[in-house]
Amino acid sequence: MATTKATAKKAYVFFNCDEEKSEKSMNIFYNNEVFKDTKTSKKALWAKVLEEVEAGRVQIADENLKAAQDAVVNGNPCDAGQYLHFGEIVEVLCH
Repeated sequence: MATTKATAKKAYVFFNCDEEKSEKSMNIFYNNEVFKDTKTSKKALWAKVLEEVEAGRVQIADENLKAAQDAVVNGNPCDAGQYLHFGEIVEVLCH
């Protein structure tokens, strides 16, 4: 009988955080929404980032807005972290 190894799938969590992006400032109980590694879910993740920007809890310089959106929606969402001030996107593995 053949056995199959469970493959971990990527997912992403958006965190509000301090300026240094310290792990202790990233609260999974506050930011408890997980976004799958799919086009639809990445669009929802971008909507979450924009919601936090519009609420004033996260900042993105205007000149970096397009690059941040492109990283989240079309690339690796974690790459958008370099453009987020008081926010971070972390990759988690799901089984």
